[in-house]
Amino acid sequence: SFGQRSKESLIRLAAGRQVDVVWDKRDRYGRIVGKVLVSQEGCVGSCPKVDAGLRQIEAGMAWHYKQYAAEQTPEDRRRYAEAEENTRAKRLGLWGDPKPVPPWEWRHRNGN
Repeated sequence: SFGQRSKESLIRLAAGRQVDVVWDKRDRYGRIVGKVLVSQEGCVGSCPKVDAGLRQIEAGMAWHYKQYAAEQTPEDRRRYAEAEENTRAKRLGLWGDPKPVPPWEWRHRNGN
């Protein structure tokens, strides 16, 4: 139920910016499993990039997909888990819904 708002948030975060994808595997459906790094707004040249997935979690626009947590670096795993925990506690974004449905469950229910 939160998919469209999450998509719009990600567009605002990444549209028109330099994006790098750091990855080393594909899942069983052939999708890339990795981390998306986005240049900061107004950045020209070599600037630090932000982790788009972490930003989405911090805004309550995404879940920490724990199925792949073991494949994250220990630091990323900790940061993603803490971000989700903090966002849940503040009831931001999707956590404002009394019964949020994880996207993997939604896809399963809807045959996607």
